[in-house]
Amino acid sequence: MAGRAGIEPAAPCDNSALPNRRFRVVTLKNLLANLDRLADFDEIVDVRTPLEFAEDHIPGAINAPVLSNEERVIVGTMYKQVSPFEATRVGAAMVARNIANHLDTTFAGRPRNWRPLIYCWRGGKRSGSMTTWFNLIGWQARQLEGGYKTYRRATLDTLGALPAQFGYIVLVGHTGSGKTRLLQALRQAGAQVLDLEALARHRGSLLGALPGEPQPSQKSFDSALVGVLRGFDRARPVFVEAESRRIGAITLPESLIATFHQGACVEVEAHHDDRIAFLLQDYGHLFEAPAFFKEQLAKLVGLHSRERVTHWQRLIDERARAELFAELIDLHYDPAYARSSGAHFSQLGHATHFMFRPNDADSVEQARALIARLGETAIALT
Repeated sequence: MAGRAGIEPAAPCDNSALPNRRFRVVTLKNLLANLDRLADFDEIVDVRTPLEFAEDHIPGAINAPVLSNEERVIVGTMYKQVSPFEATRVGAAMVARNIANHLDTTFAGRPRNWRPLIYCWRGGKRSGSMTTWFNLIGWQARQLEGGYKTYRRATLDTLGALPAQFGYIVLVGHTGSGKTRLLQALRQAGAQVLDLEALARHRGSLLGALPGEPQPSQKSFDSALVGVLRGFDRARPVFVEAESRRIGAITLPESLIATFHQGACVEVEAHHDDRIAFLLQDYGHLFEAPAFFKEQLAKLVGLHSRERVTHWQRLIDERARAELFAELIDLHYDPAYARSSGAHFSQLGHATHFMFRPNDADSVEQARALIARLGETAIALT
């Protein structure tokens, strides 16, 4: 950790009402830290609004906003409609009050030798204000140079290069064959697994939205993906489920798509009745929201005739669950897989075929059997 550069003693204060101590003049340019120094600090403090923080933030950061969501709107509107000076004056008063509140609450228990790294959107006035006050107090605070924008740019740069540094084994196969369940079992069996649907909080198909669980923002997904990839061992293969470029509202990075499309393939197969039973387990909740279910199926008009889609919607009203999923498998999902799979995965013709029983309780044992079959391809798996 660097010393207290830029903090110099000044002339003693002449005000006898203040404690007998020297004030320190803080030079902000000496209080900047770059992104490579994250590990040097005890805590990372994001002073942006709660909405900005919720969209994405540096992993492990805490939110101590110096402007609330509403206050930021007020200051921004005043900047455009009144004057930059007046907006700055009013904003400074808000920031000062919020910093004072955080000192009385959020940071009241921090020790004398606490070393926080503070950032805002661009590394400007919001983080600079808190950094200045923290150093005047005596904490060795530093301001992230470039703020969140620097972190975001570094995240995108990492996603452009890091995915290509791994070898992938891709689980391909028809809808309902249990690829996600097998992926989870492979993790329990000791494999190195990238579960993109878990990160995106979406199953990846038209009906894949998780009930009551919104997807993360694109930025938050990207940060989480970088975190997972950085934890992987490059000497071991990464198991991943075949995905299209989008998982719900999330777009996968081009570098990842291009790399795992060239990976070794495992074609996961399951009996037709097992696939129906699996879909009844994983998608049965859709029958509890029939209007939403019908709305989703209506999006298939164009790929299928209106008469066929209307028939499927009628099966929802009749609660003919098994019949509906059987028809969706035979008439929609399987033909779509036949059209698209061969065009994307260059190694599909050399795939290892694996018969999976997705509804059985021994999924981890089945995953271990797959690892054993792959042999040298899955070297170093435990």
